[in-house]
Amino acid sequence: MNWLPLWLACGLLTFAIRLSFIALEGRYRPPSWFVRWLPFVPIAALTALTVPELLLVAGKLDLGAENPRFWAGLVAIAVAARWRNTLLTIASGFAVLALLRLVPA
Repeated sequence: MNWLPLWLACGLLTFAIRLSFIALEGRYRPPSWFVRWLPFVPIAALTALTVPELLLVAGKLDLGAENPRFWAGLVAIAVAARWRNTLLTIASGFAVLALLRLVPA
């Protein structure tokens, strides 16, 4: 299969979507409910990307001791909530993940 047409189509679609926001600036006012919900888009996207990685092992829900990603994620969430420091959050999550992978289950 030739991937070039797909890449070009995806690139043009992305460009068109971004251009539409620039071209409509000042000419279109979105509904107030839409503007109110916009700040939640990054949170929802990040959650949709990370939660399956933390909770699923081989496609099945695993909240037990055999899933070190789940426990490392919980520690990272707690650190983020307490100190609100991105570097500390990432470091603590990776440290706990590394330690739990060293311990035999």
